[in-house]
Amino acid sequence: MNITIYDVAREANVSMATVSRVVNGNPNVKPATRKKVLETIERLGYRPNAVARGLASKKTTTVGVIIPDISSIFFSELARGIDDIANMYKYNIILSNSDQNIDKEIKLINSMLEKQVDGIVYMGGKITEEHINQFKTSPVPIVLAATVDASEKTPSVNIDYEQAAFEAVQLLLDNGNESVAFVTGLEETTANALKFEGYKRALKDAEKSVQDDYLIRGDLSYQSGIKAVETLLDLNERPSAIFVASDEIALGVIHGIQDRGLSVPNDIEVVGFDNTRLAQMVRPTLSTVVQPMYDIGAVAMRLLTKYMNKEEVSDNTVVLPHQIIERNSTK
Repeated sequence: MNITIYDVAREANVSMATVSRVVNGNPNVKPATRKKVLETIERLGYRPNAVARGLASKKTTTVGVIIPDISSIFFSELARGIDDIANMYKYNIILSNSDQNIDKEIKLINSMLEKQVDGIVYMGGKITEEHINQFKTSPVPIVLAATVDASEKTPSVNIDYEQAAFEAVQLLLDNGNESVAFVTGLEETTANALKFEGYKRALKDAEKSVQDDYLIRGDLSYQSGIKAVETLLDLNERPSAIFVASDEIALGVIHGIQDRGLSVPNDIEVVGFDNTRLAQMVRPTLSTVVQPMYDIGAVAMRLLTKYMNKEEVSDNTVVLPHQIIERNSTK
C-alpha cells in the first residue's frame, strides 16, 4: 500500500502541515513533535513525493546532464565531478547520452526542460546557432563543461585549448623534431579549432610551415588513431613526432606505430591530450596535456548551483589551469 502524508499525520496525531515542515527541515517544529513524526515516518516507511514537493516549491532539486558518450573515460571523469558536487548541494542527476548528434542534443535539452529540471550541465561538440537559441530561451540556467561556445554567451568551464596545444607541440619541437603531425577529431568543434591554432602557432614560432599531409582527421576512437598513423607512415617523408587531440586516439597511434615495427619514442614521439587513465595503461606510457576532467565537472556544477540559487557570479567563463606531463612516449 502506498503510504501518504495523510497517513503519517493521522498516525502521529499531527496536521499534514506539521509533517510537511518536518520533511522539509523547517526548524519551526517542537523537538518532541519532530521526533514523533520521524518515528512514524520510519515505522510506516513513508517516502515523500518528490514531484509533489517540486510542484509546491517550483523546484525539483534535479539537474540534467547531457554528455556525448557515457562509455568514454574522459566524459565519465567529468560526470563524476558533476555528481559529487550535486550530492554536496543535495541535487539529483538525470544523465543522458547524446552520441554527439545535433538533433539528439536538441531533443535531449527539450526533454530535460519538460522534466522540470532546475538546471542543465551540457557537454557536447560543435555549438551551433540552434544550440545557442536553445540555451538563450531556456527557463533554467545552463552551463557548458569542456565545451566551448565561441560567442561566449553561455556560462562555461574549460581550459585554454590553444595554449595547451601550443605547449605540447613546442615540447616536441624542443626535443629536436623537424616534422610534427597533428591527428585530431573529425568534428569541427571550437575546441578542436583552438588546438589547431596552437599547433600552427608553435610551428610558426619555430619557422616551420604547416604541411597538409601531416593533418589527419578521424573520430575520437582508438581505431581512428591506428588508421591515422597508417596514413602518416605511408608518406614518403614520415613525421618524427605526432601531436594527438585525445588520449584514446593516441593509444591507437602508438599501437599503429608499433605494428609497423617502429619504436615510440625512438622513431616517433607521441603526445596526447586529456591525461585520462589510459595514458598510464599504454606502453610506453603517454606524455599528454593534463585537462583536469574531474575539476571541470565539479566547477561546472558549482557554477550551475550559483545560477540556480541566484548567487552572485563574478565571471561566467571559467578557464582552469592545464599542464603537460612528460612520460615515456617522448624523449
